[in-house]
Amino acid sequence: MQHVTPTTRPTSFPLSRQEASLIGVTVIWGTTFLIVHLAMRSCGPLFFVALRFLAAGGASLLVFHKCMRALTMRELGAGIAIGISIFLGYSLQTYGLQSITSSQSAFITAMYVPMVPVLQWVVLHRMPHLMNWVGIALAFGGLLLLAGPDAGGGAFSRGEAATLLGTVAIASEIILISRFAAQVDSRRVTVVQLLVAGILAFATMPLGGEAIPGFSWVWLVCSGGLGIASALIQLTMNWAQKAISPTRATVIYAGEPVWAGIIGRIAGERLPPLALLGALFIIAGVIVGELRPRGSKAVNDG
Repeated sequence: MQHVTPTTRPTSFPLSRQEASLIGVTVIWGTTFLIVHLAMRSCGPLFFVALRFLAAGGASLLVFHKCMRALTMRELGAGIAIGISIFLGYSLQTYGLQSITSSQSAFITAMYVPMVPVLQWVVLHRMPHLMNWVGIALAFGGLLLLAGPDAGGGAFSRGEAATLLGTVAIASEIILISRFAAQVDSRRVTVVQLLVAGILAFATMPLGGEAIPGFSWVWLVCSGGLGIASALIQLTMNWAQKAISPTRATVIYAGEPVWAGIIGRIAGERLPPLALLGALFIIAGVIVGELRPRGSKAVNDG
C-alpha cells in the first residue's frame, strides 16, 4: 500500500504550499469552461483537445527536454495511463460544451468529487477518514444546490451524459496521479501524459467524423493559451499530490465550480441565491474535510 507523506504547514499560514497551489489550479480550471465553450463555435472537440494538449506537451518538452533522457519504463507507463484518462475526460467534456453552457459543464464535471473515494477503495485500497466523508458530503450537497432545481431531474441530454462520463475519467486521472506521484519524476510524467492525450485526440478525429477546421484566431488563441495552462496544471498536480492525499486534493478541487460561477457572472450569468448557498456549502466542505476531532488518528487520511 502506498503511503502519502504528511503535508507540513507553516504555523503562520493555514495551508501548505501544495494545497495553496491546488487552489490556484481550481481558479484556472474555473476559467477554462467558458473559454472552451466559446472555442467550440469555430472547431470540433477532438481537434481542440488535440491542439490544446499537443501545445501543452510541446511546451513542457521544451522546458524539460534534458531530464527526458532519464525516462524510465515506469514513468512511461504512468504517463500513458494518465494521458488516456486526460484524453477521455477532456474530450467528453469538450464534446458536451458544444450543447450545454459552461456553468452546466462545471457543475456536472464537479460530480467527480464523490467518485474519487470510491475509486480510491478500488485502486489504492485506502479508507478515507470520517471527516473526509463529511466534507465530501457537504461539497456534494453544495454542487447540487449550485446546479439548481434541474439537478438530478429528468433525463440527461447527450451533452450532459458525455460530460458526466468524462467526470469518471477525471476522477481516474486524480487517482492515477496519486498512485504514481511518489514513484516517478513529475516533470517527465507530465510531458508524456500531455503528449499522449494530444496524440490520442488527433488520432481519433477520423473516428469522430472531424476534419481539420479552417483557420480561426479563436481556436488558435484559446487552444494555445489553454495548452500552456494545462501544462502548468498537470505539473502542479503531479508535484502537489506527492504530499496531499487523493481525498484531500479532491475536496480542494471542489472549489472549481465556485470559480466557474464567478467567471460566468463576469461574462453575464447570474448566480441565484440557491447557487450562492451551494458555494458556501463547498467552502464548508473544504474546511470540514481538514478537521480532525481531538484525539482521533489521521493515519487513514485518504
